[in-house]
This record gives sequence, structure tokens and C-alpha cells, in this order.
Amino acid sequence: MILGIPRETFPGETRVALVPAGVTIAKKLGFDVLVEKGAGLNAGFPDQQYLDHGARLSESRGEIFQKADVLAQVRGAMANPQSGMDDLKQMHPGQILIGFLDPYAGVEALKQLASLKLTTFAMELIPRISRAQSMDALSSQANVAGYKAALIAADLLPRMFPMMMTAAGTVAPARVFVVGAGVAGLQAIATCRRLGAVVQAYDIRPAVKEEVQSLGAKFVELELETQEAEDREGYARAMDEAFYRKQREMMKRVVGESDVVISTAAVPGKKAPILITEEMIKDMPHGSVVVDLAAERGGNCDITEPGKIVEKHGVKIVGETNLAGKVPYHASQMYSRNITNFLALIVKEGQLHMNLEDEIVRDTMLTHEGQITSQRIKEIFGLTEA
Repeated sequence: MILGIPRETFPGETRVALVPAGVTIAKKLGFDVLVEKGAGLNAGFPDQQYLDHGARLSESRGEIFQKADVLAQVRGAMANPQSGMDDLKQMHPGQILIGFLDPYAGVEALKQLASLKLTTFAMELIPRISRAQSMDALSSQANVAGYKAALIAADLLPRMFPMMMTAAGTVAPARVFVVGAGVAGLQAIATCRRLGAVVQAYDIRPAVKEEVQSLGAKFVELELETQEAEDREGYARAMDEAFYRKQREMMKRVVGESDVVISTAAVPGKKAPILITEEMIKDMPHGSVVVDLAAERGGNCDITEPGKIVEKHGVKIVGETNLAGKVPYHASQMYSRNITNFLALIVKEGQLHMNLEDEIVRDTMLTHEGQITSQRIKEIFGLTEA
């Protein structure tokens, strides 16, 4: 079996799907690993390291897509709108593609992907169950993004994060408000606390209160009905506009008192809810910073511009869409481990063996034999039979 690792071509994508140490793991599973030259360079992994771990290098991108039995990418198919689908047209029916594929891109894109008769596994669809935690790429990359968000905020803020008692007087700590206490939010809380800031956090799921408090932050309680905030897979559920309007009203005071707001609220397959309005931004201290981790899905702040840092009313709003890619070495290490753990699930005794009775394999599979197979995605787009 050949495992192919192409160089990422999405603009600004610095990560790689398999690091050199992952080559060793893949070879133990029975793979011959073929890596496109320069694939790991932007992440800090030169070609020689891949050779040292037993990979073969190819100067031909087409060779990777044509020869590999299994391909692993960070951004493949619809997750790379510029060239993802063009790459896949070089493949032949029966090959397997694993990576972030943006399964929520739309019905027509999904049908086009299915028509290629590839077997595709979308890392966004890894189920939120204990057995799949080591394969959960959304969580591993969110961890990195939460960490980087805190550092960006600390860098842009014209004041220090920690309290300092000096001969020149006492410096008050920065006040940080984290909106959304999922993986990214919890890591942002932890990093801001390590930097010495006073942190408050809010999430529509009351169950995360203890996790927030365990990291030394104060949990902000809003009087809202939140029983339906989480779906059965553990993902955030979209609420109606009346809920978000009331939520914004209650959050206004907390945002206005904060030097930094880090927002992480995203709903899979949906536009990110607007939680921070321009009116709230006006109330923030001059020089404050908002880091919007939901920028790729439109943003939690109504003046976020994806991919840009804008300044309005004296506040900087960061709309970076790939924070994990700002720490590509460790983000790639973690993603590579997610990939090899998933490969170990579909390879038995050196042969591909996709057990569709396994919940992880079944739920992560997006297309197979010309069909869209993901029940979750079919429900979202109304493709289920009546």
C-alpha cells in the first residue's frame, strides 16, 4: 500500500498532514510512504528528515495523486476551493482520501466529490466519543488556535497581561473575556491565565462551568434557557435569533469592561452567530483587542473581516482564519498523530479493512462508491429518504 502526502496548496496553509515521525508509524502499519518534495518545509520538517524515516520523495504532484492507495491532506477537496477538486481529478475510483474536506460546502460540491467514486473521510466528522479522542483533529487544532489567540491578544494589547508590583507603582492585570469554552476557549483561558491576566468566560452550555473555574477563570452566568445548546454528537447547536439577541444584551456589560475578548463560538455547517456587536466594541477601552476565532465562518463580531486585522473605535479586531497554521510545527505533529491513529483503525495486518459497523469509520466516511454516505451530512442538506 502507498500512502501519499502532497504539499498543501491552499493559500497560507503551512501545515503538513504527516510529519517524519509519522512515516515510521505508517510503515509499521504496512504503508510505503510517498511524500511530495517540500511538503513539510513550511512546518519545519525538511525533506531529509522524511528520507531518514524511510519515506520516498517525489517531485511530481501528479504521481502522488495517481499512485497512492491512501492520500492524507490537511485541506483537501472543498476545504481547498482553489485547487482541491482539480487535484482529486487525477485520482481514480477506489482510492482513499483523508483530511479536512469541508463537508458543509454545499450539495453540488458534495455530489461532485461523490461522482469521482473515491472513498473520502472528513476529519471534521470524527465523532465526539472517548474512543475517537486520539483522532479528533478539530480538537487538536483548536487547542493550538486557542493558545495562539491568547499570544496574539497579548502582543497587540498596549498593556501587560500580569499584575506587577514595582517601585514605579502597581500595574493592574489585563481583563480577558473568553466567549465559548470548548477546546479552543479552554486553551485560551489557560494561556491567558499563565500570562497573568484576570479571565472571565461564558458558554451557553452550563456544564462547562466547572472546567472554566478549574483553570482559574470566573464563569459568567447569564439567565438564558440553554438546554438545547448541544446536539447528540456533542457539537454546538444553532439557536434562534431571539436567543442570540438576548445573549448579546446580557454580554454587553462584560465586553465593555474587558481589555481583550477572545470569541470561539462556531456551529458546524452554519454561519457563526453574531455575539459581539459594533455597539459593544464602542464601549471597550481604547486599545482593546478582539480575537475572533470564528472568522472563517463569518465571525462572532459583526465587524470582523476574515483574514485581516481591522481597527475601529480604537479596538483591533483580529480575523485570522488559520491560527493553527501560525504554529505549524506542533499543529502538524498533532494532526499527523490524528491521521496515523485513524489509519490504524482502517488497516489490519497490512491490508485496508474498512469496518462500516465501527462507529468512527461509519460516521467519518463522507463518500463511497459514488454515494454521499455520511448520515449527518445528508440530514443537514435534506438528502435523506422520506
